[in-house]
Amino acid sequence: MTKKVRKAVFPVAGLGSRFLPATKASPKEMLPVVDKPLIQYAVEEAAAAGITDMIFITGRNKRAIEDHFDKAYELETELEQKGKQQLLDAVRGVLPRDVRCIYIRQAEPLGLGHAVLCAQPVVGDEAFAVLLADDLIDGDPPATAHLADAYASTGSSVLGVEEVPRSRTADYGIVSVNDASARLAEVRGIVEKPAPSEAPSTLAVVGRYVLTARVFDLLSDAKPGRGGEIQLTDAISRLLTHERVFATRLPGRRYDCGSKLGYLEASVELGLRHPEIGEAFSAYLRSRHG
Repeated sequence: MTKKVRKAVFPVAGLGSRFLPATKASPKEMLPVVDKPLIQYAVEEAAAAGITDMIFITGRNKRAIEDHFDKAYELETELEQKGKQQLLDAVRGVLPRDVRCIYIRQAEPLGLGHAVLCAQPVVGDEAFAVLLADDLIDGDPPATAHLADAYASTGSSVLGVEEVPRSRTADYGIVSVNDASARLAEVRGIVEKPAPSEAPSTLAVVGRYVLTARVFDLLSDAKPGRGGEIQLTDAISRLLTHERVFATRLPGRRYDCGSKLGYLEASVELGLRHPEIGEAFSAYLRSRHG
């Protein structure tokens, strides 16, 4: 019987150089979309899939993430004394119930594959999810729940994918599958950031995975690839020779919040739906456009 996915890995050690100087002293994962940081959206998504162990692979200058999910006694006391119950509930609700946070330091920036490998002592031999907070995925069901269901039905690793323009293949890991029209397709191959002329398809792996523990063995003896980093894509490519791997399109819309444009798009779309300011924000946008 296939076990449930209980652990999620959040690689958050990156520099966030595309958002400098905003990320000079603050992690890119703490950039707010309306009133919640990107990392909180990702943690809430994982919790909605029934995941209880949130494993953060951190680096220097990432203390703000730990502080965000920690209990803030002084702040809570002050809000309580001032009768600001709504704000108090928001602060106390930062970390979903029955969830624990585990922090592991990635001493050197050796790539996404190495960041995932850092989680092995905590994950052990279980299947686990990987969420890249840069990708804010607004969908129903949530993306990680969709992947966890696919894992439950196959017992195999599952990659979240979406169609991208052929001109953008060099920005992604690109998969070839046995049936591009299938809701759940078996992966035949995966290539990291191929040139448009060399891409086997336009199905791109986006920032959501459920992986079996076998991937750790392949990461531990992986040789550095593109950019001198240990690439998760390379390990998944080798995993294909040992076991089946599937790809599934994720429900909803993905916002690439690692780019300024994607971040602004997410801020606008989620701002329009926000229960507190959505109506006023919509009126403002209409006034700007006549």
